[in-house]
Amino acid sequence: MESAEIRRRWLRFFEERGHKVVPSASLIADDPTLLLVPAGMVPFKPYFLGEVKPPAPRATSVQKCVRTPDIEEVGKTTRHGTFFQMCGNFSFGDYFKEGAIKYAWELLTSPQDKGGYGLEPEKLWITVYLDDDEAERIWHEVVGVPKERIQRLGKKDNFWSMGVPGPCGPCSEINYDRGPGFGPEGGPAVNDERYVEIWNLVFMQYERGQGIGKEDFEILGDLPSQNIDTGLGLERLAMILQGVQNMYEIDTSRVVIDKATALTGVRYGEAHTSDVSLRVVSDHMRTSVMLIGDGVTPGNEGRGYVLRRIMRRAIRNMRLLGATGPVVGELVDTVIRSMGEQYPELLSERSRIETVALAEEAAFLKTLRAGTNILDTAVTETKATGSAVLPGDKAFLLHDTWGFPIDLTLEMAAEQGLSVDEAGFRRLMKEQRERAKADAQAKKTGHADLGAYREIADAAGATDFTGYTAYEGEATVVGLLVNGISAPAASEGDEVEVVLDRTPFYAEGGGQIADTGRIRLDSGAVVEVRDVQKPVPGVHVHKGVVQVGEVTVGAPVWTSIDVHRRRAIARAHSATHLTHQALRDALGPTAAQAGSENQPGRFRFDFGSPAAVPTTVMTDVEQKINEVLARDLDVQAEVMGIDEAKKQGAIAEFGEKYGERVRVVTIGDFSKELCGGTHVHNTAQLGLVKLLGESSIGSGVRRIEALVGVDAYRFLAREHTVVAQLQELVKGRSEELPEKISGMITKLKDAEKEIERFRAEKVLQAAAGLAEGARDVHGTALVTGQVPDGTAADDLRRLVLDVRGRITGGRPAVVALFSTVGGRPLTVIATNEAARERGFKAGDLVRAAAKALGGGGGGKPDVAQGGGQNPAAVGEAVAAVERLVAERA
Repeated sequence: MESAEIRRRWLRFFEERGHKVVPSASLIADDPTLLLVPAGMVPFKPYFLGEVKPPAPRATSVQKCVRTPDIEEVGKTTRHGTFFQMCGNFSFGDYFKEGAIKYAWELLTSPQDKGGYGLEPEKLWITVYLDDDEAERIWHEVVGVPKERIQRLGKKDNFWSMGVPGPCGPCSEINYDRGPGFGPEGGPAVNDERYVEIWNLVFMQYERGQGIGKEDFEILGDLPSQNIDTGLGLERLAMILQGVQNMYEIDTSRVVIDKATALTGVRYGEAHTSDVSLRVVSDHMRTSVMLIGDGVTPGNEGRGYVLRRIMRRAIRNMRLLGATGPVVGELVDTVIRSMGEQYPELLSERSRIETVALAEEAAFLKTLRAGTNILDTAVTETKATGSAVLPGDKAFLLHDTWGFPIDLTLEMAAEQGLSVDEAGFRRLMKEQRERAKADAQAKKTGHADLGAYREIADAAGATDFTGYTAYEGEATVVGLLVNGISAPAASEGDEVEVVLDRTPFYAEGGGQIADTGRIRLDSGAVVEVRDVQKPVPGVHVHKGVVQVGEVTVGAPVWTSIDVHRRRAIARAHSATHLTHQALRDALGPTAAQAGSENQPGRFRFDFGSPAAVPTTVMTDVEQKINEVLARDLDVQAEVMGIDEAKKQGAIAEFGEKYGERVRVVTIGDFSKELCGGTHVHNTAQLGLVKLLGESSIGSGVRRIEALVGVDAYRFLAREHTVVAQLQELVKGRSEELPEKISGMITKLKDAEKEIERFRAEKVLQAAAGLAEGARDVHGTALVTGQVPDGTAADDLRRLVLDVRGRITGGRPAVVALFSTVGGRPLTVIATNEAARERGFKAGDLVRAAAKALGGGGGGKPDVAQGGGQNPAAVGEAVAAVERLVAERA
């Protein structure tokens, strides 16, 4: 049974039994404590926490998931992977243990021609929590599982919680016996390789207290309602139904291995080392395609770094398998074709996904070349110290800064006769992981901070946003927080968070910054609102300061936003939509929105592009936007179903989470997007849009910055003034400025080159005299001295090498000259071959001199350079070199 059919049967089975089918959420987690969705229940967490009312009492989904804690283990075993699909069915206060257990058994054991998966009942083993007598009774008495195939396990294995205070409860796991070829008898309590878990049923019935880990926490009591959260690993079930040994051999994974085999000529199953690489490629390319499909782009932070790391591991493993050229394009195509039936958006976004992936491959191949140069330098420096071990911090720098895999560092260092301080590298990696874990744990505590907002939401309901049609209006204070704690009142000077039953204030979201303004009470009290956020869905929290009087819960108020500021923001937001569409028209659908920020009179817009946008294209885009403004197009907003919006061609932003009902903003016949922000009523209200330029903000992502309306006019007015001033200076018309200024710059550069040539000649004129003045130190010719201040490092280096070359006759020679540039001393020291045979190394001499100067330096045995902070110490540095030469001569 193919993976796509497993998915179809799951959703059909539960839909026929009254469950609402919920599409997979984006892998970009809508949760500040998570980078990516790691479990099927994550999108449903707000319902289990009571933050939001569930859309239905029963739901089902097949959720895309990514987990990366064990990324280094991927491929080494057949059990670790980063991307997987979790099939789940959920009950919010509806059915409980018996319902969940009966559904699971029915779907697993029903014949395939009846819509089930057709597993043999006698091969299914059950685990329940230690004291969950009810679950054991249902499995035995209601379902009919023999007691000898039901085992009880402890809190570590069969009790679930989110790791923080909140819902928790016992689990019951369904395990499949793969037979004696996978290990001894005894059930899952003895061998989880033979008895593989395929479905976990979580019975949420308790409230967890504070604690650490999976076992050390207190159970505070029963939840108000009992919920069900189950998860079946699609890949694990596919492994069983397809009769293969592991999840890497199922249909959607093996096809990628086969493509990697075709590209490299290395067959799967030939050797453990190559099998590991093939499994890494299969897993990581699937994960990469799914992440890019959901709008993640490679970067150096957060989820972008996760994507970059796994893509580069895949590319590196392809090179270990023998690939020499680009391979990502064919691997991406294979993944899209294998997963496209389950996730059609991969097919529609194929072009964008391929563009991002190919750009990252090109960047990494370039990084490999640069990293190789840096590694060569590190190897040279290590050998110069006489060590045979490359320091761990050098390996870590290559890995962390340049994305250079440690296995590549080990291999290339070994080729040059060096080992690597792996212990030091692992220690630095561990410290980095511990810092990351500490940050993640600190974020998790944020759950506690939301409790006060949830209480207000439960008592008063969602805030009614009136800001689409009104700038002011009546409201009632339904919640008040002072210093993050609910309070009945707040006094003058207090920093407060005010929750109203209705508000015209826009809360920051969708790239649009929040409104500012004032909340006034009949008593004369005034709150200056500086920011508006939605910490929990549906609740607008107005953050500000009580300027006058006292604010109390329940008080009627009059709200008013800064209208001038709102209108300027609305102009910017509408201009963002026009820019998005104009870019897509010019560059194609790959120019998808990757982020934006709309401020009064200006905006920035991030979009996908593998390379810089040519100036001519930017000019055309800007012209098209302003032509649309002149067409006087109406801007309209309409709320409709998400499916209807997609049918109409509305553009959705990647990474955004949308409900079943969405707001569609349409600008004439030019643009149509899903958007919850505020806009102008007509394009003529924008006046003017001026694109200031575009730049790179990450691999495959560009950013445009622009001005709108009066701000754009002011910019152009300033530009006009500057042009007029330049016209006066060069005595030419505006269209002549580029040519005239270019000519002036060329003449200036030519003059600088001529001055540089004269200066170099003057410096080199001193070479003969310096060579003739060489002192004999026990048979070694030593030249030391200070040249005129201002002699640049390159000139000083040329002079030193010239002097060294003038000392002939096979005599050992050491030349050490000093200069001061910009108040900072520098030195260049060179030795000839005869001197090096006597043990004189330029690097050693430079370090001695630089130490006296209060700095550092280094280089090769024949020539080295250094510097410092103290120009008054040049004489002392000269003496240090002379002493060292005398000691070693």
